[in-house]
Amino acid sequence: MIGNLISWCVFGLVAGAVARLLTPGRDPMGCFATIAVGVVGSVIGGFLSHLIFGGGDDRFEPAGFLGAVIGGVLLLLILRRFGKPRNPVA
Repeated sequence: MIGNLISWCVFGLVAGAVARLLTPGRDPMGCFATIAVGVVGSVIGGFLSHLIFGGGDDRFEPAGFLGAVIGGVLLLLILRRFGKPRNPVA
C-alpha cells in the first residue's frame, strides 16, 4: 500500500516535471502541485487514450508515461487559460 503511494508520487513528480519543461512559460508551483499535474495528467491521458483507441469499460484508467506527459501538458494549458491570474496589474 505504501509502496504504491510512493511509486505514484515519484511517477507523478517525473511526469509533471517533464510536462512543465515541455510547456512554454512560467509555472510557479511546488513539488506537490507538480506531482498533482503528473497524476491528473495520467488520468487525462488514459481518458484520451480510451477515446482515441477504444478499450475496456473503465473510462478513467491511468496512462503510461507518455500519456501522463501529454495529459499534464494539456492540464497546464487549461490551467493557464482558465485559471485566475497570478500577478494582476493594479
